[in-house]
Amino acid sequence: MRRSGGVVWLNTVVAVVATAAMLTGVMCRNPVRHLVGGKERWKPNFNYTDWSRQQVFYVGDWLYFVYDKHLFNVLEVNETSYSNCTDYGFIFNITRGAGRDVFELTQPKPYYFLASGGYCYNGMKVAVNVVEFVPAPQPSPAISGCYMIIGINPLILSIIIAVWAIFV
Repeated sequence: MRRSGGVVWLNTVVAVVATAAMLTGVMCRNPVRHLVGGKERWKPNFNYTDWSRQQVFYVGDWLYFVYDKHLFNVLEVNETSYSNCTDYGFIFNITRGAGRDVFELTQPKPYYFLASGGYCYNGMKVAVNVVEFVPAPQPSPAISGCYMIIGINPLILSIIIAVWAIFV
């Protein structure tokens, strides 16, 4: 009697772990750190509009601003301030003094950034449109269920098989 209760408990644990492994393997995406401007970094006379159009920004990604800390800064502003190159009433000062500042994109919305001191008029502004990550649909499993194993993390699968082999 005791053995059958242990088997039921073990089967339940295996089912829960397998389900969790499948869900985490399918839904995960590592955040990306975008170097603003690429190799050109954050400086005047660069087209950040073209740069941002070549990127896809997802919630959880980071913007990485690298610049000369003695000359430039980075401010988050609203759309109107961005369009008019106005730093008055900025939303957030990203500048931390090292010239290597990061900003996490936490919401699916457009974000606007510029450098103050007139540098915005020389092109130091960037707008990024952030979207939610939606995983690609998984292929339908075959009728036999043979393809279901593809979504399971191989390490988790090995552990499940080893535990099952020991206790069953």
